[in-house]
Amino acid sequence: MHDIVIITGPTATGKSDSAVEFAKKFNGEIVSADSMLVYKGMNIGTAKPTFDQLASVPHHMVDVADPKEDFSAALWQKGAICAIDDIISRGKLPVIVGGTGLYVRSVLYPMDFAGAKSDDSVREKWEKYLKENGPELLHDELKKVDPDEAEKLPVGDTRRTIRALEIFELTGKSKTQTVLEDRMRPPRYNALTMAVDMPRDVLYDRINRRVDIMVKDGLVEEVKALLDSGVPKNATSMQGLGYKEIAMYLNMELTLEEALELLKRKTRNFAKRQLTWFRRYDDIIWLHADKNVEKSEMLAFFAENHSRG
Repeated sequence: MHDIVIITGPTATGKSDSAVEFAKKFNGEIVSADSMLVYKGMNIGTAKPTFDQLASVPHHMVDVADPKEDFSAALWQKGAICAIDDIISRGKLPVIVGGTGLYVRSVLYPMDFAGAKSDDSVREKWEKYLKENGPELLHDELKKVDPDEAEKLPVGDTRRTIRALEIFELTGKSKTQTVLEDRMRPPRYNALTMAVDMPRDVLYDRINRRVDIMVKDGLVEEVKALLDSGVPKNATSMQGLGYKEIAMYLNMELTLEEALELLKRKTRNFAKRQLTWFRRYDDIIWLHADKNVEKSEMLAFFAENHSRG
């Protein structure tokens, strides 16, 4: 048997539903590996598990942060490992579920986030460079020192671009090199890692429909309430898919139709990046699903592979 089970993959593939059923069947508890589910009051845009799902199986690392505050990968890693070890100590199965690749890998490998060097003056230097030269030239600077990381980051993700430049300047190592070194360390747990995938056209249709459902369920009102409560527009939480685009609509930078089309396109691109990230690892078992696959079949697949651990 494995110490832990990880269910991951791109957004909108039904990971949460499958994980809840799996946890029920195998005496498990869920540890969310989603960088947005940590924030309180951000429910619709994050596709947070429903009240019934949260009540049916214990969930960890959900609603643990104030959206006004930054929440780092280091904080998530610390909280997740504490939760996993506690679950194991009680004779239950930790089921890690989510599509934030860095979080998933940080559970398995001892990435030293807490010890990562940081320097306000270096960060401020690059923030000044961004203001004076724009995101494209900032991205070009990252290409010079860490082309692999630059390829993964969109030009608009200036926060992570600056962080990667900061890491290189302070350590003399690229973020890519640091990650490779982390991967060479022995894994923390014996894990069964499975990723849910589906045909691209089915996935994109699910993404588009999910955005429409979110708006119907009150996404615009949720974003407005967060901003009205004092969450800064430039807060880390507000950079999440759905929140940034709707904030632009509320700020009259886009029409609602433009905001939703932008959100759908960015979510599809995000799903592509997630697939690229996870396909780099040969320890992941891929479950290729489509809209005709019954959840019971997926559970049977999970159960069979888990028992082989």
